[in-house]
Amino acid sequence: MIDRYTREQIGAVWAAERRFDAWLQVELAATDALAAEGIVPADDARAIRESASFTVEAVQERERTTGHDVAAFVDVVAASVGEPGRWLHYGLTSSDVLDTATGVQMLEAGEIVCEGARAFRDALVAKAREHAETLCVGRTHGVHAEPTTFGLKLAGFAFEADRNLKRLEGAFDQAAFGKLSGAVGTYASLPPSVEERVMATLGLHAEDVSTQVVPRDRHAVVLARIAIAGGGLERFATEIRNLQRTEVREVEEPFGSGQKGSSAMPHKRNPILTERITGLARVLRGYAQVGLENVALWHERDISHSGAERVVLPDSTITIDYMQHLAVRVVEGMNVREDQMKANLELTHGALFSQRALTALVDGGMSRDDAYRLVQESAQRAWDEGIEFRELIGKAAPELDLDAVFDYGAYLKHVPEVLARLDELDA
Repeated sequence: MIDRYTREQIGAVWAAERRFDAWLQVELAATDALAAEGIVPADDARAIRESASFTVEAVQERERTTGHDVAAFVDVVAASVGEPGRWLHYGLTSSDVLDTATGVQMLEAGEIVCEGARAFRDALVAKAREHAETLCVGRTHGVHAEPTTFGLKLAGFAFEADRNLKRLEGAFDQAAFGKLSGAVGTYASLPPSVEERVMATLGLHAEDVSTQVVPRDRHAVVLARIAIAGGGLERFATEIRNLQRTEVREVEEPFGSGQKGSSAMPHKRNPILTERITGLARVLRGYAQVGLENVALWHERDISHSGAERVVLPDSTITIDYMQHLAVRVVEGMNVREDQMKANLELTHGALFSQRALTALVDGGMSRDDAYRLVQESAQRAWDEGIEFRELIGKAAPELDLDAVFDYGAYLKHVPEVLARLDELDA
């Protein structure tokens, strides 16, 4: 991922230095396990652990000769140890190291991603409670429907964020697998007990049957759920973008002192953060497709997945981490224009109370269709001609209790019990 969208902590997980270090963790854990099994002399295993080292530059230089990154790495580390280095990579195939090390890196990336998902959820919960009774218009098809509250709107996003947090936690947990079963998964070179020791050391699970690689459905789940979480962030971002439109202007992204919205038009305050979230969500969906394509490999393995994974696994986790960071900034720093929300509630001249008028007439004994036609005529006229719906429906149906019909409080009375469900998320 480009530096612009890479935050330091998660970028470090996928840096070349950390990648090779994860390989070394696997190699050292394997050598220690082999020593515990009596296959490698204990003194040699100790020497390897104490002396093994590499530099990224040395590995890359060696790879220019070998044309194989793992072989180059093994050569460099073995040379740093001396004679005991002959035991390094003993009985292993490249995928034993690569896939197990990837499991280690996925665990680290998952912790960061899930922490960000949790922060986004918690920010939404706090803001939803803050605006529990902030009335605003609810829209369907982009058209004014009925009053709601901004807190209730945000609570819906909070529960979606919680579902995405749980999905991400499950995805990274089921990807925390490695394998040391050899070239085609038969344990011909090393017994399963070595694999068990290594996985316990690294905090991973051993794949039950791995062929030569950890099955790629695990990685596909991670990429798919990251894309779904990205979709949730995009849904939130799209809402803010719509609410920031000049004609609506109910909510605005935070706009920093000294920030410029346009190079040409100084008056502009554009929703650039939420637009960025929206664009990056599209990238994540593409990565999810790559994950699905990587599931079907030839026979016990091929490496058609390898080059793609070098891009999509780091980039997907880096991207979702960055998007979550932006979303938290938006939630915590948004400018909620309550006066504009109140003003927008009046744009239809009260026609958004039409359902309450309809049900009141039905309660009074009128047939639903007759009541619908009567209310529709008055509501449409109010909207089209700018006449107050209360006045028109009062003349068309004088038996109505207008104060009961035109009561904003009716849209608030059940909000507290709905928002009380947010307590479950805190728990």
